[in-house]
Amino acid sequence: MAYLQYGKNILRRSRFLNSECVLHHPVFYGGQGVRYRKLEVILTTNVDKLGKAGETVKVAPGHFRNHLMPKLLAVPNIDKFAYLISEQRKLYQPKEVEEVKEVPKTEEDTMKEYQKAARRLENAKLVLRRFIKIDTELRSPVDKDEIISEVARQLGVFIEPENLQLTTPLSTLGEFEVPLRLPKSLPLPEGKVQWTLDVKIRKK
Repeated sequence: MAYLQYGKNILRRSRFLNSECVLHHPVFYGGQGVRYRKLEVILTTNVDKLGKAGETVKVAPGHFRNHLMPKLLAVPNIDKFAYLISEQRKLYQPKEVEEVKEVPKTEEDTMKEYQKAARRLENAKLVLRRFIKIDTELRSPVDKDEIISEVARQLGVFIEPENLQLTTPLSTLGEFEVPLRLPKSLPLPEGKVQWTLDVKIRKK
């Protein structure tokens, strides 16, 4: 009787284990025509053949468990994760650059700029310091390009080479009135017959 009872217990346990295998083994599910339900997940980054970051897709549970989740490529589609992903995308998504259309300058705007620059040049004096070679002769003459550069640096006025009438470089110490060529419509300063730039070259 003892052996018989022991055999029945083994049989019951064997049936129990077999029933567990039947319930969980996917091969038996496939044979019975039952398929696993896919999981809805939210992609945290672009995944090839699945979708783009922030999209909700359906994947097999094993693929999510063994590949996507360990590499933090996706999270379960639940409210908590959905909120975090949306907030993260707001932070890191580049803002759209607003297109700014450049309004072309009118002739009136150009004339105002000329007037502003002319007034600044009229009341200013450009001062340059140079080494001398003999007496008042400069070691290196001051040419047109250097004057244009210093006008921009010292006076904040940008003039074109054609606006500066300097036939020969300045080669000595002293003060000079360099003629300027500006639009004739600009009224000349009182007592002057032409626009000029005052340049003073001092010993360094």
